[in-house]
Amino acid sequence: MALQMRGECGHCHAQVAPEGEAWICVFECTFCPQCAGSIQHVCPNCGGELVRRPRPNPARAAGQATA
Repeated sequence: MALQMRGECGHCHAQVAPEGEAWICVFECTFCPQCAGSIQHVCPNCGGELVRRPRPNPARAAGQATA
């Protein structure tokens, strides 16, 4: 199951690049670093903890084979 890489903060609607820093909950609600900090890393939708979203592997994103 792939992580849905949402490109917009769920709080302020700022754009969040796939390789940029973002924070997510278990339901993949996505927040920019500023909003995550302002809501004390607690998802306003589900009440769950926000954690740093993993960044994609640049080689895989470019279509290159990985060993």
